[in-house]
Order: sequence, then structure tokens, then C-alpha cells
Amino acid sequence: MLLELRAENYAVIDHAVAGFGPGLNLLTGETGAGKSILIDALALLLGDKGSADVVRHGAEKAVVSCVFETTPGAEAVLEANGIDVEGDEILLRREIAVTGKGRVFVNNQPATVGVLRQLAPELALVHSQSETLGSFDQAQQRGLLDRFAGLAAGEGASAAVSAAFAAWQTTKSRLEEMQSAEADRLRMADLWIFQRKEITQAELVAADEDALLETEKRVLANAEKLYAAAMSAHEFLYEAESSAESAITSALKQVEELAKYDGKFKDAVQQLTTARAAIEDVNATVRDYAEGINASPERLGEIEDRLALLDKLKRKYAQSRAIASLAEVIAYGEEVAQKLSEIENRDAILTELRAQLKKEETAYSAAAAELTTQRTAAAKKLEKLAEAQINDLAMKARFEITVSAQKESNFWTAHGWDSVACRIATNAGEPMKPLDEIASGGEMSRVMLALKVSVEEGATGKSKKKTALPRTLVFDEIDIGIGGRAAEAVGQKLRALAKGQQVICITHLPQIAAFAEQHFLIEKTEKGGRTRTQVRQMTEAERTEEIARMLSGATLTETSLKHAEQMVKAAK
Repeated sequence: MLLELRAENYAVIDHAVAGFGPGLNLLTGETGAGKSILIDALALLLGDKGSADVVRHGAEKAVVSCVFETTPGAEAVLEANGIDVEGDEILLRREIAVTGKGRVFVNNQPATVGVLRQLAPELALVHSQSETLGSFDQAQQRGLLDRFAGLAAGEGASAAVSAAFAAWQTTKSRLEEMQSAEADRLRMADLWIFQRKEITQAELVAADEDALLETEKRVLANAEKLYAAAMSAHEFLYEAESSAESAITSALKQVEELAKYDGKFKDAVQQLTTARAAIEDVNATVRDYAEGINASPERLGEIEDRLALLDKLKRKYAQSRAIASLAEVIAYGEEVAQKLSEIENRDAILTELRAQLKKEETAYSAAAAELTTQRTAAAKKLEKLAEAQINDLAMKARFEITVSAQKESNFWTAHGWDSVACRIATNAGEPMKPLDEIASGGEMSRVMLALKVSVEEGATGKSKKKTALPRTLVFDEIDIGIGGRAAEAVGQKLRALAKGQQVICITHLPQIAAFAEQHFLIEKTEKGGRTRTQVRQMTEAERTEEIARMLSGATLTETSLKHAEQMVKAAK
């Protein structure tokens, strides 16, 4: 859910902070106080288009930021874009300068507006009057239907479709690659044959062969120095009259004599014994090393020739030019051999791939058809529930959900081949139209509210796991054109929807405001000749006064206060 929203030098806001909680968060205030400005600020943080017009007059830049609780989907977006996941919260910040230039930060790391747009569906869905952000597109309509039907991604019919699509897509891509690249492959065949022969004839024995040869080369090139150093060490350690071994042995005898009479020298005896053993080991190592040195100019020449060949192969075939390795040369040789094998066995491979693709097309079609059947049945149930909910909100509408199977392969996706469309007629005698053609933003918000409540209530108690929806739903002025019982019905539906996820809503109606679990007042003040918009969470007593103001206007009366108290009590 959304934990906090901040705005600085944004429109008429100099500095405002709102800390939201779970359940139903309602924002109220006088007309023109700037309630929708906060929603616009949130929309910017979810990828809406920015403009220099939002910068407060006299300021150099506007800054908006927010903190969301993270979700698995949001974390996946961050990881895909190389942004570190920090704890269980996601911090979004956006700066817009008076020049029009802007900067985006996610978890205090530079990002892009594109990343914000990827995160938006995982964090929040905004239904504003203009519907400029989070419009109810085909994917979201399908997602709501699948949630209602219990068709969670990765389960049941949805899982079968996803797996079948992945298999079909993989085979299709490989077949297309072989067919489209065939001419290029044939032209490249001679080069690949030469490259395979060159790498094969080099008889590469290991990925670290060059490193081993470099070590051997250093030894051979400095054989005399190494032999002299090893023999000198042997002399000092063991052979000389005053060798380390001789001195340690003499000292050991004396300390052993001391230990016979004083037990505190027993540890010293052990230490000297260990030191003598270590000297003997080192001496044996340097002596054997000296004996193994073979100052062979012929072998040195062979190594230099071999290293030159390996360097040539790395320059030609290693992919990483900065730090080329024999492992890359070996891998390239295997890749070339695979390409040549495909050319030699092209006809057999193509026949096999076509047969495999046909099999996978049949499997996908069967899985997608079953998913269509389940969606169609669920759509009939959902459209009846939604129509009843919509008409509870001062509308007389007909509502339907159509599921159309688009069986042509260019419409196939991991979610199936269905086109899910919600259609509505808001007045008697009018034809059904897509939701996005509804003229009134208030009607659109009410339809969205009714539809989402229908999904939540209809999915309650299902044994199947619900699919994930945005954890924060935002409704801007959902109450336009309604009042009385319809307004109370909207409040009740908002409260019902808020049981499962966080809801933030701007309202002008006291009937809706009474249902708030967190109630924020947006107020405009004037200080130093400048207009400022501020936001603050109200106490219970302040809530009652605000609802009374909404009932009676600027002048509070005893009657309006009592009425407000009754409304709040009834809503609870």
C-alpha cells in the first residue's frame, strides 16, 4: 500500500506530507483547495507525463516523492532494470525543473519514467477524472475477470496456456531463425569450416593452458637464477655448518635439558621440534625444485610458439576483447560446430521442428479453448453482479462482458487468445459502448468501483487463489452527479473494497466522508501574499466538524454537528 506522499513546490503546494494507512483513506476540502493536485502528484510518480507548469511560481523545481510497500512483482521490475531492492519498501522520487527537464529516482538510484510506468500496475491504479493514467485497458479487464474466476497466473487453465505458449514460441522462433538465416548460413559455411579446422588443429587441452605455459615460460627463462636461489636456500637450511637445521637441533638439545628440570619449557621443546620439521620440509621442496629445473632452450622455444598460437586464437575468436580467454575460444569452436551440424542436417531438423510446432499448436489451442470456456462462464456471472452494483450508484445502466476468442496465431499470448471487453449503456435506448467511451469521468469512476467491488465480493470464499491486483486504488471525485442514498451506497462500496486493499478517494459528499478510516483535510491558506495548500489527517472531533461543514456550508450549526455525529456512528 501507499505509506506516504510528499510534494514540494508543486503547483500551489509549498510543502505537504500525507501518511496514508490501510483501508479507506478519504480526502475532503473546499472546492478549489487543491484536492486533485495530490492525485496528480501521485500520477506523476506512476509515470504520467510531466510539465514545467507544475513548478510553483518562484521555485526552481518541483519535487514529489512517495513510499510504497513492495510487492514481488515490483521487486521483479526493479531487478530487471538493475535497481537494488532495499527492504520491504520502495521509494519513488521525481523532480521537474522550470526548464522542463526532469529526473527520476527509485530507491535513491537514478531511473527513468519508463521504470515508473512498469512499476505502476504493481503498486497502484489511479482513476482520475481525465483517466490520463492507468486507463482500464484490455489487460486490466482480463485481469479483473481472471481474478473473479480464480484463474490465477501459474495455476489451472492459465498455467497450461502459459506453458503451452512458451513451448510453441520457442520452437517457432527456432524454426523461423533456421529458415530466414539459411542463405546467410550457406554463405558463411566455408568460413565456419576454416574456423573449426583452425581451432581443432590447435588441440586446446584446457581453458587455463595459456596460464600454465606462461608459468613454465617464466621458469625456463630464469632457470639459472632459480637454480642458484634454490641451491642457496638448501645450503642455508641444511648443508652449511651453521645451517638453520643444525642451529635448531643444537638449541633443541639444550631446551630439552631445561625441560627435564622445569616443566615450563615443554612447550618450547614442542615449538622447536615443529620448527625443525618445517625447515626439513622447506629444504626438501627447494632441493627437489632445483633438481627439476631443466634449462632447455628447445622447450622454451616450443612454449613461445604455442603461446603465440594461443594468443592468435584468442584475438580472433574470443568475444571479450579486454580480457580474452581460451574458454571463449573453445566455446566459439563448439558454436561453429553446432552451426555446421545444423547445415549438414538442415532438412531433417526442419522436418522435426515443423512436426514439433504442429504438435505444440494443437496443445496451445486446446489449452486456450478451455481457458476461453472458463472465462466466458465467469463473465456471465460477473456482468450480472456488476450491473446490479452499478445501478446501486445512481445509474440506470446495462452492463456486459464479452470474451472473444481470437484464434489466429498473431493474437496468441501467454494469457490465451481471448479479447475481454467490458461494455456499458448508461441510458435507456443507447447501444452498448466500451467503457473508455463513457463521457463522464464520475460515471467511469463509479463503474470501476462497482466492478471492482463485484470482483472482490464474488471471489470471496473461492478455493482458488486470487490473482494479484494493485494494492492501492485511487478514485478522484467519484461522487459527481449523485447524492442521498446513492452517495451512501458509494461509501459502503468503498468501505467493502477497502477490506481487501488500500483505497484512496477524493469526495465532496458527507455521506461518503463518514465511512473514512483515515480522513485528510485539504485546505488552502494565504501567508505572506502567497496561496498555500496543506494536507493534514484529522482527529475524530475534527472529522465530525468537517462532515458538518460539508452538510451545512461554512457556518456550523448544532443540527449539522449532531447529524454528522450520527452519520459517523452509523458508518461504523
